[in-house]
Amino acid sequence: MKTYALYIFAAIAEIAGCFAFWAWLRLDKPVWWLAPGVVSLVAFAWALAMVPSEAAGRTYAAYGAIYILASILWLWAVEARVPDRWDILGVAVCFLGGAIILFGPRSA
Repeated sequence: MKTYALYIFAAIAEIAGCFAFWAWLRLDKPVWWLAPGVVSLVAFAWALAMVPSEAAGRTYAAYGAIYILASILWLWAVEARVPDRWDILGVAVCFLGGAIILFGPRSA
């Protein structure tokens, strides 16, 4: 359960941090938007580093599916754009890949 909570927290922090930069560069928000963006990206990196795993690369790869789902939810909730069937199919494919990476049997 701790792993899932860390992944969810990491995804929210990463998207919020990246959106702060997007808003500053693309939506003409004031430069002070960068400060919470940086704090958010630091929180993202901390959360992902706290995921219990023997390999950083595998942790990051499995996280990718969570990030993609969170991005589509952000699209819907924050940007008020309804995901289409291709967004949903893409999330499903990524979740399948993430599950294979996370739960696949490993040889010693």
